[in-house]
Amino acid sequence: MSTRLRMCAIGAGAVLGAIAGSTVGAQTVAIVGGTVYPVSGPEIDRGTVLIRDGRIVAVGANVAVPAGATTIDATGKWVTPGLVNTGASVGLVEVDAVPQTVDDRAAGDHGIAASFAMVDGLNPESEMIPQTRAGGVTSVVMVPNGEIVFGQAAAIDLVAGPAPGFVVRAPAAMVAQIASAERAGLGARGELIGRLRGLFDDVRIYARRPADYDRGGLHRLSAAPRELAALVPVVSGREPLLVYADRASDIENAIRLGHEYGIKIIIGGGAEAWRVAPALAAAHVPVLTGALDNAPQSFGTLGQRQDNAALLRRAGVEVVLTGNSDVEDAGVFNARNVSQDAGTAVAYGMPWDDALRAVTLAPAEVFGIADRIGSLAAGREANVVVWSGDPFELSTRAEHVLVRGREYTEPLREDLLTQRYKTLPPKY
Repeated sequence: MSTRLRMCAIGAGAVLGAIAGSTVGAQTVAIVGGTVYPVSGPEIDRGTVLIRDGRIVAVGANVAVPAGATTIDATGKWVTPGLVNTGASVGLVEVDAVPQTVDDRAAGDHGIAASFAMVDGLNPESEMIPQTRAGGVTSVVMVPNGEIVFGQAAAIDLVAGPAPGFVVRAPAAMVAQIASAERAGLGARGELIGRLRGLFDDVRIYARRPADYDRGGLHRLSAAPRELAALVPVVSGREPLLVYADRASDIENAIRLGHEYGIKIIIGGGAEAWRVAPALAAAHVPVLTGALDNAPQSFGTLGQRQDNAALLRRAGVEVVLTGNSDVEDAGVFNARNVSQDAGTAVAYGMPWDDALRAVTLAPAEVFGIADRIGSLAAGREANVVVWSGDPFELSTRAEHVLVRGREYTEPLREDLLTQRYKTLPPKY
C-alpha cells in the first residue's frame, strides 16, 4: 500500500471512529447510590441508572449491576437528566464582536429566511460546547436570529466529533417574531402581522401548485420558492412555529394566527404571557421564557414579572425555562446557566418538580424529541448529570456529565488559562 493510500485509510478510520464515539459510549456504566430524579416518574432514593452503549437500559432501586461495569458512586448526590437549553446558538457564535465567527443569522429574502438551516454552520470545535456542557447542559435547541422569519431551529446533543453526529432533530421548529415591526424593517405591528398572513397564504398556494409556480403560472408570491417550500411543513401542521412575542396583545395575535392557519404555535420570550395565561392554556400553546428578568427592557415588556413562569404553570400552560428570554441576545456565553433560571423560578413560586421538568422533559416534548432525551428511562439516550446537591442552588456543581453514555472530563479553556497564569512569572 502506498504512503498516500495508507494515510487515507488511517484518516478514514479516524473519522469513522470519531462518528461512532460521538453517538455512543461503547461501555456499560452504572451510576449508583444517588437520589435519582427521572422526571417521567417519582424520585428514587439510592437508585441506579444503568447505561449500555450510550443508552439507558434500566433505572430503579434494585437494578443489578453487571460485572465489569464502570461504576460512578453517587451516594449523597442528585442524579437528573441532562439539562436542555432552548435559547442558545452554541456552536454558531464564538466571538459576537467578530462577524466571521457569527453564523446564527441569514440575510434572507426581504426578511424571510425560512430555508436557513443553521445546523449546517455548526462548529463542532467551538469552545462554547464544553463550556456549556460543564454546567450540566447536555442538549441545546439552537435558535436563529433574523427579521421576520429567521429560519430553522435545530436540536443537538453536546457530544464530540463531526457536526452531523450532534443532531437530534433538524429542523426542530421554524422561528419568527411579531414583537418588533422596526426589527422587521416595517412601519407598524399590524403591517408585520399582515406580512405573515400574506406569506402563509402564498405558502398554501405554492404547496398546492408548485408546478404552476415553476412555469410562471402564478402571480408574484411574497418570497422565493425555496423559502415557501421550507414553510410548507409549518402551514401543514407538521412542524411548529416558534414565535417570539412579549406583549400580551402580540401573544394573542400569535394564537389567532395559529388557529387561522392550523399552525402549531410556540411562544418565545413571553414577558407578558401571564396576562393571557388562560388563552395560552386553552390553545395548548407552550411558552419558552426566562426567570431572571426583573424589570422591563422595552415598551413591549412593560408587564414583565419575575413570577411569570409560576403564574403560567398555575394556569396549566406548558413552560420551558430558557436562559435566553431575549431573542436579541445570542445566549451563548451563559448557556450553561439555565439552571439558575430554574432556581429563580422556584424562588418566585414555581414548584421544584415543575422547574426540573421545564429544563428537561418539557423542552423535549415541545420539540418532539422526548423519545430520545429529557428523562431517565429505558431506551432514552444516556444524557445524565450527577450533581453535588440541588442542581438549582448556586453552590451546586455538576460532578459527572454524561452525553450519550460518555463522560466528559476535559479541562475548559478557563481552567487551562487559570493553570497557566496562576503563578506570576519570575522577576528579572
